[in-house]
Amino acid sequence: MAAVWLALPLAGAVRAANLQISPVMINLRAGQGATGITMQNMGEAPVYGQVRVFLWEQKDGDDVLTPTQDVVASPPIIQIAPKSSQIIRLVRRSEQLPAAELTYRILIDEIPKDENGPVSGVDIRLRYSVPMFVLPADERAAPALAWAVFKKDGFWMLRVRNSGTQRAQIGALELSNAAGKQFEIAAGLFGYVLAGKVREWRLPTSGDADLNGTLAVKANINSRPTSASTVARVD
Repeated sequence: MAAVWLALPLAGAVRAANLQISPVMINLRAGQGATGITMQNMGEAPVYGQVRVFLWEQKDGDDVLTPTQDVVASPPIIQIAPKSSQIIRLVRRSEQLPAAELTYRILIDEIPKDENGPVSGVDIRLRYSVPMFVLPADERAAPALAWAVFKKDGFWMLRVRNSGTQRAQIGALELSNAAGKQFEIAAGLFGYVLAGKVREWRLPTSGDADLNGTLAVKANINSRPTSASTVARVD
């Protein structure tokens, strides 16, 4: 399944149409077996939807979602009355403590109800994607990043390798060349590199941007300011 989802804020609750979801990121401790998502219908009409859980991996530099039963959502079909709320319970089926962080995406599709039947899964109105992380047994887990900027097919690309045991959430990303010229890549959330994975992006810069040579990297990694350096190259 292609990893296409509605981008959500990183804290608090998310509002789209009349549906409010909280939290928008789930951290499950290694020994914790269950948690929940609260969905609140702020509107005047019922909200119908389905909840599915996907294993979230990164392969060939991109995000990949695969259906999984490692985490079970209950109930999988939702019907929330006007001005009401419902809790979606998420249960991890395994009690094994992971050595590295496990990553999932909880997809919540708001869908219409057929006039003469049950909820229809064909016409998706809105999709919400909530990242879920099962933390490793070692609470000292952290990301370990290696940055690479390179040119491919006329476009500047960024490849980030995470050899650590915890994901890296990248935000406020900025590159600076040897002459001190700054390139703001993202003011807010840029993306994730999962534990032990590699993620690749096409940078939002022109192909003739001066990113050659040594580059300084500034970013917020898991909300903490971080600096690094890399040397750009042309493939």
